[in-house]
Amino acid sequence: MTKPADDSERPYVTLAERRVPVPRSISPEAQRKLAELADMPRTSFPDARDEAGWRASVAAQIEHELSVLPPGSAQSMAPAYGVDLTVGNVGHVPVHEATPHGWDESDERVVLMLHGGGWIQGGGEPAAVMTVLEAATLGLRVRGVDYRMAPDHPYPAPLDDCLAVYGAQLKETEPGSIALTGTSAGANLAAATVLRARDEGLPLPGAVALWSPSVDLTRDGDTWYTLDGLDPIIGLHMSTLMDYYARGQDPRDPYLSPVFGDLSGFPPTLLGSGTRDGLLSDTVRFHRALRRAGVDAHLHVHEAMTHSAFFGGAPEEAEVGAEVKAFLQQHLRSGKEADDA
Repeated sequence: MTKPADDSERPYVTLAERRVPVPRSISPEAQRKLAELADMPRTSFPDARDEAGWRASVAAQIEHELSVLPPGSAQSMAPAYGVDLTVGNVGHVPVHEATPHGWDESDERVVLMLHGGGWIQGGGEPAAVMTVLEAATLGLRVRGVDYRMAPDHPYPAPLDDCLAVYGAQLKETEPGSIALTGTSAGANLAAATVLRARDEGLPLPGAVALWSPSVDLTRDGDTWYTLDGLDPIIGLHMSTLMDYYARGQDPRDPYLSPVFGDLSGFPPTLLGSGTRDGLLSDTVRFHRALRRAGVDAHLHVHEAMTHSAFFGGAPEEAEVGAEVKAFLQQHLRSGKEADDA
């Protein structure tokens, strides 16, 4: 069936204006964050064909992102988080590497982290900061992939970069010692990288962890509508962001929307979301698709969490980190284990 051009042509339910209180079922810290987020203005994005408008919008988003980073550079904050931070390159792709203090160099485990940001932001200094935080949370060596982004580099450039870094990692690390992680657009790229790697005959990583993955660029998931306006980040106002990244390509292409792909042989996967996350439907649909394909997939849905969780400071976020850490510890091989086997 062809999707109607106008959503109003489909059967629908009209809801009257209603109040949605901050629930008492979450921590006091999370309650305060939700109250703060309720006043956050929604970002307005231009039409996907408005090149000048997009350049101005992307510049504004990056400026705001830099303004809310923790004080000091990633390099200066790394020691406080117990990690060493370096940056190198795989071809033209910068890669930030954060290694926990005292790391045993015989331990081959490495996490390739693909940052979020809607394929338009999150690179550079924010990617370095997220790499430090990820290494501190997981207690593992983390390499943050600083892939190219729109407006200059839409699809497939970001995916090409992620695959190139993964391929380079395979030359020095056994696949069972590698994990791919990502949030939102980064989770989209992580899932798509697995599909591209398999289709190109590369061995697959030992584990994948996806937080609030954007895996359906057709935006047909239920929570795009049911949570529109409740999630301060994800909503129908972001529709053109997907169109801008895809640039006229079929949004059902599995490399753009992994939920439509053949997921057989996908690595063990952990997925996380929240009951106020606009991408909750994407997350649960991908979990079901993985399960139908026989994949060892685990879904964690957290009470009242929005997209990108609570933006730091809530104990629920520590629970998220602990779950991901335990999952990766379970599935990744250190190298020494492989030798013993």
